[in-house]
Amino acid sequence: MRTTHLPGAIRTVRRRGRQVRPWLRADLRPWLSTGLVAARRGLALSIVSQLGCYPLVILSVVSLSLIPLGVGILTLPIITVAVRNLADLHRRFAGEWCSVPIASPYRPHTDQNFEPLDLPSSLRRTRSLLTDPATWRDLLWMTANIAVGLLAGLLPGWMIIYGIHGVVATPLFWPLMDDTYGYALTWPVHSTYTSVLAFFQGLAFLFFGFWSGTRLLRLHSRFTYRLLAPTEKTLLSLRVAELTETRSEAVDAQAAELRRIERDLHDGAQARLVAVGLKLGLADQAFKEDPATAYRLLGDARKANSQALAELRDLVRGIHPPVLAERGLDGAIRALALDLPIPVQVESDLPGRPQGPVESAGYFAVAETLTNVVKHSGAASAWVRLRHGDGVLSVTVGDDGTGGAVLRTGGGLHGLQRRLATFDGTLDLDSPVGGPTTVTMEMPCVL
Repeated sequence: MRTTHLPGAIRTVRRRGRQVRPWLRADLRPWLSTGLVAARRGLALSIVSQLGCYPLVILSVVSLSLIPLGVGILTLPIITVAVRNLADLHRRFAGEWCSVPIASPYRPHTDQNFEPLDLPSSLRRTRSLLTDPATWRDLLWMTANIAVGLLAGLLPGWMIIYGIHGVVATPLFWPLMDDTYGYALTWPVHSTYTSVLAFFQGLAFLFFGFWSGTRLLRLHSRFTYRLLAPTEKTLLSLRVAELTETRSEAVDAQAAELRRIERDLHDGAQARLVAVGLKLGLADQAFKEDPATAYRLLGDARKANSQALAELRDLVRGIHPPVLAERGLDGAIRALALDLPIPVQVESDLPGRPQGPVESAGYFAVAETLTNVVKHSGAASAWVRLRHGDGVLSVTVGDDGTGGAVLRTGGGLHGLQRRLATFDGTLDLDSPVGGPTTVTMEMPCVL
């Protein structure tokens, strides 16, 4: 007959209990923490939805109904700003909380100089808003979000509170209550048996409260994506408008570049070559009568010819640097860095070369950015990093200067941003006051 040594068995149970408890803590704490965060976000979502959607739906409907009287023409553009800000806030919630990025679907306005409460300006803006499908989708989303946002936001928190009530309050205090006291949804709590049922029902509510919070937020994000994300037609129209704008800017930039080349040729190399011809003619006339003057004129002509050749090389280098064709983007930027008055560190892991136009655009973008660093940043050093991944060429230029750079309309960085947009490229600026400044430029390309 087998016997069990009691102290050894107790130690075994305790040891196994110590092994199980850390596992429970490690497993439940992240789950409970995630549930509480989701419930708190749901509460914020429901408050924002109710406080924002209710009044804005009413104001939008009233403004639309008052358009025939002229009052809605003045109020609708102002209310639409608030509606789009509310929609953008929910887009940000979906992106940050549930990793559901939602792009802006709104068409750009043709009248950039909008003046509120000015009838002609408000009429143009109202016409633009009424023909934008995103305006009507926003109104539909707000109307539906009054109920959807309330349900998705409050339900997890309500179940957690109701579950805590059932687990803690009902079993402890039901003997002190009268016969009308009832916690459960379907039965009154008036005995030990019903209080036990209420306890287990509370556990179920707690479980579903923590379990459903994140899932309801994801469902709300998908609902928001359905109504607030741009449709295929909208994306196509926005893309056409963007391509039209970038094509126009590319044509303007090309025309400006041709005018610059023409001006440099006319004022530089052409003028020097004309001077060379004049000096050679004078030297030819003076050669028989005054050889010394003729030799001096020939020396001046040779010097002017050398200067003209140097200016032509600079002009060619400005159009397409020979070093870029010979060494590629990496080598060209390293050669550019050597000519700057501050040390520039260049890091590159490009396994190949981009297409010619992208390579040229990247080189001149880095050149212009480094020129701005030298002129305006007060930096003691700078760095350039070249990366390629997922079909995107990424160029980062940074410095240890004073910072404070801004992307303002008409500025050099804004012009650089628009030129990169010709290649579907982007430019991001991070320049806090005090530095450092980082400019990140990305262009889709294959190597």
